[in-house]
Amino acid sequence: MLQFSEQDNKAMLQRGSDPQWVARQFTFFKEGFPYAQLDRIATIEDGIERLTEEEKKEYITYYDQQAPHIKIEKFVPASGAASRMFKALFDFLETGKMTDQIQLFLDELDRFAFYEDLKKCFPEGTDLKKIAPQLIVEKLVTDSGLNYGALPKGVLQFHIYPDHQRTAIEEHLVEAAQYAASGKDAYIHFTVSPNHLERFKELIEEKKGIYEKRFDITYHISYSIQDPKTDTLAANPDLTPFRDAEGQLLFRPGGHGALIHNLNNLDADLVFVKNIDNVTTEEQLQPTTDYKKVCAGLALQLRNQTNEYLKRLAQTPDDPGLIKEVTDFGSKRLHIAWSHSSPPLIEILKKIDKPIRVCGMVKNEGEPGGGPFWVRKGNEVSCQIVETSQIDKNNPQQHEILQQATHFNPVDMICCWKNYEGKPYDLLQYVDENTGFISDKSYEGATLKAMELPGLWNGAMAHWITLFVEVPLATFNPVKTVFDLLRD
Repeated sequence: MLQFSEQDNKAMLQRGSDPQWVARQFTFFKEGFPYAQLDRIATIEDGIERLTEEEKKEYITYYDQQAPHIKIEKFVPASGAASRMFKALFDFLETGKMTDQIQLFLDELDRFAFYEDLKKCFPEGTDLKKIAPQLIVEKLVTDSGLNYGALPKGVLQFHIYPDHQRTAIEEHLVEAAQYAASGKDAYIHFTVSPNHLERFKELIEEKKGIYEKRFDITYHISYSIQDPKTDTLAANPDLTPFRDAEGQLLFRPGGHGALIHNLNNLDADLVFVKNIDNVTTEEQLQPTTDYKKVCAGLALQLRNQTNEYLKRLAQTPDDPGLIKEVTDFGSKRLHIAWSHSSPPLIEILKKIDKPIRVCGMVKNEGEPGGGPFWVRKGNEVSCQIVETSQIDKNNPQQHEILQQATHFNPVDMICCWKNYEGKPYDLLQYVDENTGFISDKSYEGATLKAMELPGLWNGAMAHWITLFVEVPLATFNPVKTVFDLLRD
């Protein structure tokens, strides 16, 4: 294992990093991460549930009955900057080349929610159609104007309403009131970058009263940053530790998988996980509200039923009738693949005494992202969300399975992680550390290799009970580029 100097160890401890953990993680640069072993795709007939109208109504009713009596929280990863969202505009500033995309941006300028703020960057009464395109773009994305290219997506103006505009943060406030409230209280947790924390707080303090009054609700907003101790050490191309010009080890954020630590610190009975940029207008919110409640009702029902079985097994572990009932429930409702038809109690407890998540799955229409698969690990087969980077596309069999995928994951999850005694599971115990990712990056002109931890919805939750439910495309409205804001 990699050995560090006394000075290195001291510097790591000061930043909160465990030198032994860092050394163990660093071995992946040389050993690599193993590919996922796809057994087969998850389909409607095999792993993905397509609910009937009657079942949807049942789960919505169940959720609405339970919600006032439990602690519900909305968990929103929101630390990413919007720089990639404006890539086409930055390219235009660099090259000056007028492309179809830039022409579209200029033609549709007044349809963007940030248009009113952009006008304020110019003298009153200025006709933006007569302004040089480079200046308009510059005022939008650089610090000479709105500086949108350096801000987090959450604080950008996303949607236009008859008498105002709304940021992505505000749309999450609206969503929380619609489907993620515990009675008259709505709890929302944002993970943000340290340099934007105050901006988030100021915006929410300015706006939340509007929505509290409108929806007769009280918001409880909390924040966290990605823990520096989860940062990963960068490597040189020769796989030695990367050092900066001053000889210090260079650490980089470990990716969204590090947020499993933030999630683990929440105290809630049910948690909705949804990215900051996946929001729609209030007028188009109903499908999202309905399916969030559907999936939450299913998650709560399964959590409550599983905990009831665990409680009964603790009282009468030798009851063969109960064992049969539990194994049937595991197969039919939790999509658990038992080792054989009559699994021993130790296997039953191992596979059902753990956190539960219900993941919305959208029909595959060519969108990038992870997908639902049955994955084999040793003698075990389980439902997993797998990113394309985890799949060996040079393996004809694995590539064929990937090509057959019918659905993809829009990062739409409802999570429950309290056991039958009401105690939370330690989520860090359910991470598959062998599912990280290595990529090539640069730092001050030098090439390096960077490591990301197991992703939040794949490796970080690999050992959860995972249920896939088909949800409509209308529930998936991510903003990956500025042009997505023109979506009707």
